[in-house]
Amino acid sequence: MSMLHTCIIDDEPLAASLIEEYVRRTPFLELVGVYNSAQEAAKQLFSNEVDLVFLDINLPQLSGVELARILPPGCKVVFITAHENYAVDGFKVGAVDYLLKPVDYEEFLAAARKALASGSARVEPVSAPKTPRSHIIVKSEYRLVQIATSDIVYIEGLKDYIKIFVEGEPKPVLTLMNMRTLEAELPSGRFMRVHRSFIVNTDKIKVIERNRIVFDAVQIPISKSYTQDFSEWVRSRLIGSGRVSGIDA
Repeated sequence: MSMLHTCIIDDEPLAASLIEEYVRRTPFLELVGVYNSAQEAAKQLFSNEVDLVFLDINLPQLSGVELARILPPGCKVVFITAHENYAVDGFKVGAVDYLLKPVDYEEFLAAARKALASGSARVEPVSAPKTPRSHIIVKSEYRLVQIATSDIVYIEGLKDYIKIFVEGEPKPVLTLMNMRTLEAELPSGRFMRVHRSFIVNTDKIKVIERNRIVFDAVQIPISKSYTQDFSEWVRSRLIGSGRVSGIDA
């Protein structure tokens, strides 16, 4: 069956959840991601693996119309918004359709069928194997910053932001992102979650003491939820036998 790889970008959780439900109900749509900002979706959108985007116009920092202008050729857009007066702007950038919130399924299905008929469908899509990332690019203070993953020492999660501490840099890189999103992009064999608020580069660990990983003057706690996995990692590298010192497993 012909399929459209589909992405949803909407900073309203309820609206995004409704469109996600519609996508899952539609046989010729395959969901590849749900995002709350253009920046969060950028990697997926520019990988040439997305055929159709259900896109909110009113997005923070980079609007839906601005994003639509720079999408790869062949990536179709259906705009979704609560403001009817944006319709003209939407069609100026070649949108397949324009849906007004709240969207019902019949309207959604009609727009999806237009996108399918426009020739952007794929037959039996094959995903490229995921390779470990040597670098990541994040947005920090309206700049794009490239960071070698091998230089990352540890990552600290805050309420709405994360801090990336890079070896040799006096200040961390601050970026709007959640821990789960970044964790999924880091090489799993090198980076490990040890606390709800911390991910560490295991290659940079030198001292473990009293259930804490010590980076110079910084002590990162190992929470109970992650103690078992971390203890197993230590044991796999421990020379000699006996209890793993410094960890309450």
